[in-house]
Amino acid sequence: MTTRAGQLAQDRDLVDIPALLDSYYDLVPDPSVPAQAVSFGTSGHRGSSFNRAFNEAHIAAITAAIVDFRKNQGIHGPIFLGRDTHALSEPAFLTVLEVLAAAEVDALIDERDGFTPTPVLSHAILGFNAGKSASEPQADGIIVTPSHNPPSDGGIKYNPPHGGPAGSETTTWIAERANAYLEAGWEKIPRTGFQRAFHLENTENFDFIANYTEDLESVIDLDVIRSSGIEIGADPLGGASVDYWAAIAEDFDLNLTVVHPEIDPAWSFMTLDWDENIRMDCSSPYAMAGLIASRSDFDIATGNDADADRHGIVTPDAGLMNPNHYLATAIDYLIDNRPEWSSSAGIGKTLVTSSIVDRIVAAHDRRLFEVPVGFKWFVPGLLDSTLSFGGEESAGASFLRRSGKVWSTDKDGIIMALLAAEMTAKTGQTPSQRYAGLAANFGTSVYARQDAPATREQKAKLGSLEASQVKAKTVGGEPVTSTLTSAPGNNAPIGGLKVTTENSWFAVRPSGTEDVYKIYAESLRDEDHLRAVQHDARTLVDGVLEHPGPNTPQGSPGTR
Repeated sequence: MTTRAGQLAQDRDLVDIPALLDSYYDLVPDPSVPAQAVSFGTSGHRGSSFNRAFNEAHIAAITAAIVDFRKNQGIHGPIFLGRDTHALSEPAFLTVLEVLAAAEVDALIDERDGFTPTPVLSHAILGFNAGKSASEPQADGIIVTPSHNPPSDGGIKYNPPHGGPAGSETTTWIAERANAYLEAGWEKIPRTGFQRAFHLENTENFDFIANYTEDLESVIDLDVIRSSGIEIGADPLGGASVDYWAAIAEDFDLNLTVVHPEIDPAWSFMTLDWDENIRMDCSSPYAMAGLIASRSDFDIATGNDADADRHGIVTPDAGLMNPNHYLATAIDYLIDNRPEWSSSAGIGKTLVTSSIVDRIVAAHDRRLFEVPVGFKWFVPGLLDSTLSFGGEESAGASFLRRSGKVWSTDKDGIIMALLAAEMTAKTGQTPSQRYAGLAANFGTSVYARQDAPATREQKAKLGSLEASQVKAKTVGGEPVTSTLTSAPGNNAPIGGLKVTTENSWFAVRPSGTEDVYKIYAESLRDEDHLRAVQHDARTLVDGVLEHPGPNTPQGSPGTR
């Protein structure tokens, strides 16, 4: 069967933007239907207005719930409010502002009426709260974005005063409160018309771009990038980072080209992802096909998703790097090139990130902090600098300033992209060339993730797996060395299972945002060994769910 993955989108692939926006206002969700209720996954509430999953009612109710949460927590400072370039982000932004204005909550919005990346919001929150006592007003934030999701989707996330993603206790409270508003009649929620809200004293302009870019030299060695003269291509994939990359190029006199700077809510300039849908996934070789094709034009090229919390690294010699490979390379480089970082600060990774990271961290005699999926687990450590780096296999990471102090507590795809340029400029090697050296020392990683449909009942079974359910003594022909249902770093429940051997591992967990389950697997030997590991993982899942497991990888090995 032929596939159009990696090919330029055609008219038939584009979402009907006017109909999408009409649906935002016209369709009302039924909170008694689970798919239409407010539900926060690992990255906020997401959905399409066509499916009654992201509509005016949801956003009014979620914002009212956040206002109530702030009152209960004694949060009295302003809310930093931003949005990305998805079509639904604009009306949702206005709905949020109307509810905040009626509640007399101070809101700080972009002074250019532009777009705001997620890491920029985190950085702004931390900057406002720096040095303040607990009794002083603290800021928090709302970012309207579904991240890399298709153009038909909308999303909204809440970042508390620590600047990072809200924890599950907070998001559960907000979701339950929001659903209560939906059931009681969301139309009763007080709102101030957005035209008036923009002119109220509690709505203030904030220079997000300057606040972020003028501080970049504290986290990235921009001097070495500038003096090297390397050619950089930065592709925002039509997302919120577009004006930031232009400002970075101009402010720091870098030889940097903003690739595809156009903004189009239908994303008509994108190449199709693995499933022939438009998705701004900068870790996908299909979504990044355009930048990969022009890789010889640059010494280093990078991509970001729509809210710039993820990164994709493209080199002339290797094309798009496996996200796990780049994370390992970044960690190795940073430990060697950040002398002011404390040697006692740990390196954070999610337990589905490559075990190459484990070997590199051990070789540097640093502490490994392995946690469940979700960047929220890194927030406390980044905030107090007991972690110097936190990263996920899904191409999301952040790290400390060069001084060893906190930079952001949310994923920052912009500094991860700039780090690739710094690495290339300082060492004369691309990140992929440096990874080849690491692989020679620590082993070759072959990694893949597979997704398969699952009902809510099946997801619940997988989410409550116990170590006793693993009867096998070997996986991929090697003895099992551990069976985990909680993460080694913080003992938090995985919401699934991880099984390890000397040269491999697999993990099984249900998705927090979709009706699918995921099998992650890695071999430090070869493709044949990986397939054997995947087979044993599927056998376990089949036994739990009593139906055939996945047989089609979602994306190339290591890219999803």
